[in-house]
Order: sequence, then structure tokens, then C-alpha cells
Amino acid sequence: MEDVARSPHAQRASLTYSAAADHYDLPALSFWHRFGEQTIRRAGVQPGDHVVDLCCGSGASALAAARATGPHGRVLGIDVAEGLLALAREKAAREGLENVEFVHRDATATGLVSEGANVVVCVFGVFFAPDMAAFVAEMWRLLTPGGRLAVTTWGPSLFEPGNSIFWDSVREVEPSLYKAFNPWDSLTSTQPVLDLFSAVGAGVPVIDAVAGRQQLDQPSDFWQLVMGSGYRNTVDALQPARRSSLRDIVIQRLEAEAVHDITVDVLYAVSRKPLSLRSRTPA
Repeated sequence: MEDVARSPHAQRASLTYSAAADHYDLPALSFWHRFGEQTIRRAGVQPGDHVVDLCCGSGASALAAARATGPHGRVLGIDVAEGLLALAREKAAREGLENVEFVHRDATATGLVSEGANVVVCVFGVFFAPDMAAFVAEMWRLLTPGGRLAVTTWGPSLFEPGNSIFWDSVREVEPSLYKAFNPWDSLTSTQPVLDLFSAVGAGVPVIDAVAGRQQLDQPSDFWQLVMGSGYRNTVDALQPARRSSLRDIVIQRLEAEAVHDITVDVLYAVSRKPLSLRSRTPA
């Protein structure tokens, strides 16, 4: 069952991440898999669970969930980027995972039945929603009483020092695009995440802030990350000549600073829906 995303935010994410699919699984972006698998572990997925993975990307968390829930469980991955979903389907086929399905749809309006999932996860996706509170409320609605909601966001100083080098270079090449698309900076500390869950009655999540680093074989590998992440939206907005100029400037500065690793701090938030609570959110 396919449903093309219609909201402007969903369309923008769809175009950005479908384009990024050609770099998404390169070595410099191996953190997608690492953090997806870790989210599933922290969510406590068990054999036989029904899992819904919103903003599932190329399947890092959904495939980990499919392995954990086993043949008697079910996993539904939803994303607006068809390019990433194609990668996810290919991976599932290679592993012979028949308990996972990937659907092209706006994750903020799933149309799924209430209280139908034991676990709902969203890894690095909640901050793309125009109304994050409404998105969390949608996730909470899908959970059975006793089910677990796991939302993973980036921590502070994401991809530094590469992040600053990239945006400073963008400002030099095309000032109007400086941080024009940078939504992941909105939930980088514990309190905003707590406030987001609280705003819609989604329990009090246990939040674990974990520091991390991503190694780069060589400084220029950071450009793989640029092309396989949300930065792609900014790059693709440039004319080809300026795009090439931006790449050259970024790589030159990375090499001058001998950047061989970047910050990838993460916040894992997991909340359990009370057994006595039927699905409801504040009016």
C-alpha cells in the first residue's frame, strides 16, 4: 500500500533523502546502522512484537527490529523518501526477512489503527515534522497499553568540526542558503525532548545522552556524509558550478584542519505507555 506524501515539509524531505540515497550507505555514514540498531535494543523489541518504524530511512532500525521480533512478529517501516525505501527493500530481500514491509507515506499521518503496535520507533526523524508535538502524539496513538515509544535525536555539536566548515563554506558560496535547512538542531538536549513528550501526554521518557565520534578514513570522506544526509538539500539547491566550488572549499578546509573524526552525540528517549491508560492525548 503506497501513499505519496503531500505536505510541503514531507515533499522536501522526500526529495532530499531520495537524492541522498546514492550516498546513504557509504562508510562515512555507517552511524545510521549503528544508531538504528541501538535504538531497537533500547526499545526492548521482543520476539512476536509488532513494530512501526517512522522515518525508517534505508532500514537500519526496521531491519534490526525484524531480526529481533522474529518470524512471528511484524515490522512496518514508513518513509517519504522512495529512494531510501528501495534500499531498505533490497536489504530485507538479501537477508530473507519476510516479516518487514516498507511503505511510502508521510509518517506524521500514518492512517494506521490506534493501539496496534507494541513498539513505535523514530530515529533521527521527529525534527523534520512541521508540528513535532502532533507527530509524537501520532506515535503515542499507535501504541498498545504497555507499549514502548523510542525516539532518537542528535545531541549537541553534531558533525563538528565538519558542520561548521560546511556552513561557513555555504555562506561564502551562497549566503542565502546558510543554515536554510538545518532542522536537526532543534532537539539536541534533554529538556526539549522531555517537554515534547510532556506536551502530548506521552509519558516521562528515560533519556540517555551518549557521546560518540565517527571516524573518517580521510578528511574528504566528510563529503560523502554531506551528500548522504540532510545537507544534500543545500547542495542540490546550488547551480552545478557553485556546487563544485562548495565541494572544493569544504574539502580543502577539512584537509587543512586534518579532520579525521566528527562528533555524533545522540539522545535516546524511551517511554512506556501505562497499561491502565487508553489511547488519549490533551485536546
